[in-house]
Order: sequence, then structure tokens, then C-alpha cells
Amino acid sequence: MKKWIILLVIFLSACDQDAIKNTPIAQGATVLVLGDSLSFGTGAKEGEDYPTLLANNTGWQIINAGVPGDTSAGGLQRLPDLLTEHQPKLLIVELGGNDLLRQVPKNQTISNLKAILAQAKAQNIPSVLVAIPEINALRAAIGQLSDHPLYEEIAKETGTALIANVFSEVLSDNDLKSDQIHANAKGYAEISKKMSEQLKHFGFTNK
Repeated sequence: MKKWIILLVIFLSACDQDAIKNTPIAQGATVLVLGDSLSFGTGAKEGEDYPTLLANNTGWQIINAGVPGDTSAGGLQRLPDLLTEHQPKLLIVELGGNDLLRQVPKNQTISNLKAILAQAKAQNIPSVLVAIPEINALRAAIGQLSDHPLYEEIAKETGTALIANVFSEVLSDNDLKSDQIHANAKGYAEISKKMSEQLKHFGFTNK
């Protein structure tokens, strides 16, 4: 009996991981990236940011709404006007890093990110949440960053596709960083590549 219970748990876990399948976003469609300096491309030259590179990979018209220093609260405040102006077919949310750096209470960050996802859902806009590394000086020093668990928590609770282990892997490699918290041009290229792979996995693109 115990064996069957274990097998059932494994089966359900596998189903949960593959449950989020989406209709591909057409080439030429508008996609909005709501983010901070990591989306803006701090640490690299103009045109070397990952949203620009991701646009080249997918054929989407990507609006880079990355604002250096922005928090989840700031993104939540900016979102309504951005949705009205651009009417995107997909929202990519990369926020929370500055919340972690400024030690914003975790429940506040979670609340803001959920509200962002809820706004998009209310307008029938699918969303993707991008995980950001947990602040850990020791792991950063030895190149073993890992995603902050709040992102997986939010993704599971809201049924949102989660781009996981991308920034953690890139920012664990000194050759891919411009400083301790930003990628360089090579790093953003790797981020774009990894994000493209995960977006394809979730069914947002066939490329």
C-alpha cells in the first residue's frame, strides 16, 4: 500500500510540473517585460540586454520596461499604464531583487508580485515570473547562488509559469558578471538563451 502511495505522489508531482502549457505567442506580438536593472541591462551596452536578445530569439516585439532600482511596489504602480499603452500578449515579471537588497518584508513582496500577476490575469494576459537569487554572501562568494523560495511559492499558488535557476546560474559565474548583482554582455546572452529554452518548454514559443 505504501508503495502505491509513493508512486501516486511521484505521478502527481510530475503532472504538476508539466501542467502549465500555453498557446504559443505569435511572432510580431507585443510582449512586456516588467523589471528592474537586470531587465534594463545594467552592466552591458545598449542592445545587449536580455529583452532585446530575447526579441531576436523569439520574433516578438518586446517592450523593455526595466527600471534600475525598481521594487515590486514600483512595478505594481507602473503596470496599469503599461498594460493600457502596450496591450501585451504576454507579461514577463522580473522583480523583487531590490526588495531583497532593501530587506523589504517577504510578505509585502509576495503580495505585490501576486497583485501584478492578478492584474494581468484580469485582462486575460498570460504571465511568466522570473526567479531572482536569494541574498547569500557565502553562496555568492563560492558561486553557488540559488533562487529565493518565494518565487516558487508564488508560482505554485497562482499557477504561473516560473523561469527558474537562470539568474542564479549566471550570477554564480564571475565570467558572466559585470559586478556582484548584474550580468555582463556575455551573461545577458546566456540569460536570453536559457529563458528562450524555458519559454519553449512552457509552450509560449516554438522557436
